[in-house]
Amino acid sequence: MKRERSRRALFTRRVLMLGAGKTVLLGLLTGRLWQLQVEESERYAVLAEENRISVRLLPPPRGRILDRFGVPIAENRMNWRAMLVAERTDDVAATLATFSNLVPLSDHERARIERDVRRRRRFVPVLVREFLDWEDMARIEVNAPDLPGILTDLGTSRTYPFGEPFAHLVGYVAPPAEADLDGDPMLQLPGIRIGRAGLERQHDRVLRGRAGKVQLEVNAVGRVIRELDRQEGTPGKTLTTTLDAGLQLAAAKRIENDSAAVVVLDARNGEVLAMASSPSFDPNIFTEGVSAAQWRAWTTNRRNPLVNKAIAGLYAPGSTFKMVVALAGLEARAVTPGERIACWGVTELGDAKFHCWKRGGHGWLDMREAIKQSCDCYFYEVARRVGIDRIAAMSRRFGLGVDLELDLPGARAGLVPTREWKRATQGVPWQQGETLVHGIGQGFLQVTPLQLAVMTARMVNGGRAIQPHLTRALDGELVRGHRLEDWPAMGIPEGHLQLMRDAMAGVVNERGGTAWASRLPAELGLQMGGKTGTTQVRRITLAERERGLRRQEDLPYEWRHHALFVGFAPVDQPVYAISVVVEHGGGGSTAAAPIARDVLIETLLRDPARRTTPPPAPPRPDTQRVAEAAPAPSPPRR
Repeated sequence: MKRERSRRALFTRRVLMLGAGKTVLLGLLTGRLWQLQVEESERYAVLAEENRISVRLLPPPRGRILDRFGVPIAENRMNWRAMLVAERTDDVAATLATFSNLVPLSDHERARIERDVRRRRRFVPVLVREFLDWEDMARIEVNAPDLPGILTDLGTSRTYPFGEPFAHLVGYVAPPAEADLDGDPMLQLPGIRIGRAGLERQHDRVLRGRAGKVQLEVNAVGRVIRELDRQEGTPGKTLTTTLDAGLQLAAAKRIENDSAAVVVLDARNGEVLAMASSPSFDPNIFTEGVSAAQWRAWTTNRRNPLVNKAIAGLYAPGSTFKMVVALAGLEARAVTPGERIACWGVTELGDAKFHCWKRGGHGWLDMREAIKQSCDCYFYEVARRVGIDRIAAMSRRFGLGVDLELDLPGARAGLVPTREWKRATQGVPWQQGETLVHGIGQGFLQVTPLQLAVMTARMVNGGRAIQPHLTRALDGELVRGHRLEDWPAMGIPEGHLQLMRDAMAGVVNERGGTAWASRLPAELGLQMGGKTGTTQVRRITLAERERGLRRQEDLPYEWRHHALFVGFAPVDQPVYAISVVVEHGGGGSTAAAPIARDVLIETLLRDPARRTTPPPAPPRPDTQRVAEAAPAPSPPRR
């Protein structure tokens, strides 16, 4: 009996203990459920919503680039592409291998894809291949079950309709590098590209626009079920340039066989109407990727197709610099316009001899005649009287040796030396013989073709310090000064400038002028003024001078002189300024002046600075007929 009571007591205790345990567990479970469903309900609702909804950025269309008449020179085209989302596949390598059997991938592409996968978060799509055709798309879609993580969509890519003639101006786009990631999430999008050169780089921020976003409902494994909401991005702004596409094509065509540069400005406001550099490259190649062979071909080409010679090529200005020396002489009262200075073919300074390009000399000349015939001895004497520092000061007022703040990356400032510069950089004093050499645009002087065009424009527009620029408007809103009055006066007396314009008119339109052979045809009814220049790329030895120089055509290409020309038109009311540099062209009158004449004919016929509506196609037949009617070139002169 006692034993039975003991067993019942034990059973009762165990029942009570088990009940208490259940009660505690039930309480804990109830408490947790209350916590999850009441206290943290909002938090888990948000998490559930985030798992259900995927928000993705939408890249906006990149802004177009137009010429001054609205002709597109950079635009967008549709582009089918395949992308990989790493979190949706268990084996990235296996997926890429399967994809490569359908659309072959190079080792370089696979390495790039795997690198992008490692760098980016696994849910961010990585570009696998662009520019897919319909056959590629069909193969991918048919084999979609075997390609986990592979998506296809329609994007846009950059295209340049005119290719090479605009390459140095419009630039190109390329994928952003690590250093370019500035926190803008749009740069993480697959296939996104940023401006790398030219106007694309200069205006990259405004051309990019702002990304839109789309809300997608996805299932537990991330597959898109439906689109919930879409907010389109803000397209990049439309950039209207100052260029005339037809004139740019004509200028590029005219120098396509040379290593040369041409710049045409509106002398009244600094608008760049054409700026060609040859040889060039096709910027469309950068959009689809540059091969190693193509890059090697560009970088080993001695004529440097990747360099914009118009703004980055540095050349001694030669005789095109003589107007600046003349103006410095007039301002310093070191010479008067009517003073006649003798040229007998050589100027002596101590034991040194400085030769004129014309053996036997020009005789007695005043300033106008010295510019017209490009006498060297005359300007040796003027430079000696003025001194290098006052020549340098006048040079900078005309835009030489300074940063012109062009809205295009890569422009160089060049060099206009002074006494202080030489002492600081070379540790030796300036020599007077160096002043004489600089009087004819040689020595340490280095300028760009753009600076020569600006110098000419400021000289013929009444002495206004116009600044060159390529940007005319953004989304139709003008951004720079477009009137002559918008630019500051340089303080040069009008009489001095008129003398320079008159002398430059004589260079082209009077017998004895060094560019007489390149005057405009009479039937055009207009005249141009200008100045030729020829610069040595190597010193002429005494022995060569005594035995007589060989013709430039007989010398190795690298030894031939550079040929230059600066000009303006019309003579009576200057509107256009031009500069031409032909590397190793031989002579300014034979190589550069004819190019300037042909481009100015095209400019005057198109008259882009006066038109408000798109001009017709360039009148090439007329231009050809005019060129054929021009007189035969005279013997080489400076």
